[in-house]
Amino acid sequence: MNLIVAVDENWAIGYKNELLIRIPADMKMFRQETTGKVVVLGRKTLETFPNAQPLKNRTNIILSTQTDYEVKDATVVHSIEELLEELKKYPEEEVYITGGETVYRQMLPYCDVAHVTKIDRKYEADAFFPNLDQDPEWEITAESDEQSYFDTTYTFVKYERIK
Repeated sequence: MNLIVAVDENWAIGYKNELLIRIPADMKMFRQETTGKVVVLGRKTLETFPNAQPLKNRTNIILSTQTDYEVKDATVVHSIEELLEELKKYPEEEVYITGGETVYRQMLPYCDVAHVTKIDRKYEADAFFPNLDQDPEWEITAESDEQSYFDTTYTFVKYERIK
């Protein structure tokens, strides 16, 4: 299973239910990586999308503890156990965990590949991703050249769980 995330220097991912920054090349990479695949996200993350609608051209699975929560064109599950059962229907390499913080933390143990956009800047934040650089179970297996978006630099980094 994969996860995909953009983090700042402190491994922050968001502030007040919003992304820290929207980098067009990061959004493009996200689309290329996840189109035609399965994306798993939490209810609060879905509600940050335009019109709170699922992502097009993907199978959307929403994790929500609200038992009456329904989303058109998405599957809603209410526990990690139910999510893992639902994910058995799909090839592992086609599944992408896309946030937010709680979903990332709950699903990280089940993931073997992490696509991380590392942004060379510190933002005010209230949501964080676990620091894979400090986790001995993960190693960097690919890294892009440094990119820039106005005065912000970033790199695309692929981490893989050490088997």
